Parts: sequence; C-alpha cells; structure tokens
Amino acid sequence: MEIKQYQIVLVNFDPTIGSEIKKTRSCVVISPDEMNKYLRTVVIAPMTTTSRNYPTRIKVMHNRKTGWIVVDQIRTIDKQRLIKVLGSLSRPEIKELKSIIKETFVD
Repeated sequence: MEIKQYQIVLVNFDPTIGSEIKKTRSCVVISPDEMNKYLRTVVIAPMTTTSRNYPTRIKVMHNRKTGWIVVDQIRTIDKQRLIKVLGSLSRPEIKELKSIIKETFVD
C-alpha cells in the first residue's frame, strides 16, 4: 500500500494505554512522502466525529460526514496498523492543517 501525505487512512489503534485515542478510526497522514516511502512508520493525526471547537482540532468533511482532525494526538505508528486508504484532504483542509501544526508545535 503506497501512503501519501494528507491521505485519510483507516488505522487500528488497539491496544492503547490511558488517554490515547482508541479503536479503529480514520486518521490523516502528516509525515512527508519521502519518509512514507522509505520508513516502516508513518506520522498520523487521528480523526474523531465528536469534538468541541478546540484550537488544536480541525473540522473537515469526509464521506459526507463532519469530522475533526485531532492535532493534539499526533503519533507515529507502524504501517502494519494501516488497514486501507479512504481518501484525501482538500486543498483548504491541507492549508488549515499546516497552519494549526505550525501554530501548535513551531511558534
């Protein structure tokens, strides 16, 4: 399975510990293509269907449903956790994701 940055993928998170995002859920790949091609891991931001309007959450539409990218739960996972590719973010969603990542982790 070829994994590209900003794709929405289905990930099996079990087993998890404590307050980590649990179960099988949609996630956004945020690691760059160069890393995704050569490493056995990918960096993802999980998605949820229920969220408050936190500054580290990005509202997106996927499969005609509203979801939230959970930037405050970014993690690195082994590619074995990936089940399938579900789609990709739109250009405006990518722009907002980049902005929130920069605001959260860089500034």
